[in-house]
Amino acid sequence: MGSLDGRVAVITGAGRGLGREHALLFAAEGAKVVVNDLGGDQQGGGADLTPAQQTVEDIRAMGGEAAVNGDNVTEWDGAKRLIDQAVETFGDLHVLVNNAGILRDRVVVNMTEDEWDAVVNVHLRGHFAPAHHAAVYWREQTKAGREVKAAMVHTSSTSGLFANPGQANYGAAKSGIATMSQIMAKELSRYGVRSNAICPIARTRLTLSTPGFDTVMAEPDTPETFDVFNPANVSPMVAYLSTADCPFTGETFLVHGGSVQRAQSWVLVEEIDKGDRWTVAELAERAPELESKLNIVTGELGFLRLV
Repeated sequence: MGSLDGRVAVITGAGRGLGREHALLFAAEGAKVVVNDLGGDQQGGGADLTPAQQTVEDIRAMGGEAAVNGDNVTEWDGAKRLIDQAVETFGDLHVLVNNAGILRDRVVVNMTEDEWDAVVNVHLRGHFAPAHHAAVYWREQTKAGREVKAAMVHTSSTSGLFANPGQANYGAAKSGIATMSQIMAKELSRYGVRSNAICPIARTRLTLSTPGFDTVMAEPDTPETFDVFNPANVSPMVAYLSTADCPFTGETFLVHGGSVQRAQSWVLVEEIDKGDRWTVAELAERAPELESKLNIVTGELGFLRLV
């Protein structure tokens, strides 16, 4: 028996890369999968159902059950059709994996309005819209007296957690996704829904579009060498978070190769308190006490960027 036997999952952006690997593993673990992918390029242009259809065909070839969906997850009605399709095709919905995303990297002074809007729309709205409609379904199931053991897994990024230069749009959206996941965990627990986020580090179309990353993330020369950047390395954690009895909710995990690390959320650190309103002069004298003792070098985490 697989760890996901009997569970129905919707996985967005599942035609290629991380999403495809998630879908294949979910099916291997017994889940019925709705493979969603608009089939656009890495900047969000165009549409082609071929990658999603290929994933579905590969799942069926291994004896699994899957259905293809080409709806745009940034569109409210499209996201609802996606969730409805899972229920209508397989009779229920237990898991939503939000993975769809694009890139339009640019430093702030060169970024256009369209570049900002496109990336924030696909990542942040493209996560929220399917999550909203899935949450409505699970709420109605709970109201009808049915036991719900549902899971949502959202895709954040080290760029969102650690601020990568050149990705203000992408980083802001990915940071927002991590926070949104925590909020959903708090709001939806009453309906039997858990929500977690992952920050994957893997070789995908997006990472390989960055100059130099094709070398950094190249496949090993020998087959016996562990390929730490293989996107399939990320999928077992996504599958585990999607199991019926997984206890985690409201967490964010960095997943890279054979490593899984929990990310600590925002925490309050240094403080000064005079018990009354400060003056500017007083703050000029005392505020240096708030300086972090950490020496953070801009771009230090550059090799961790993207998903």
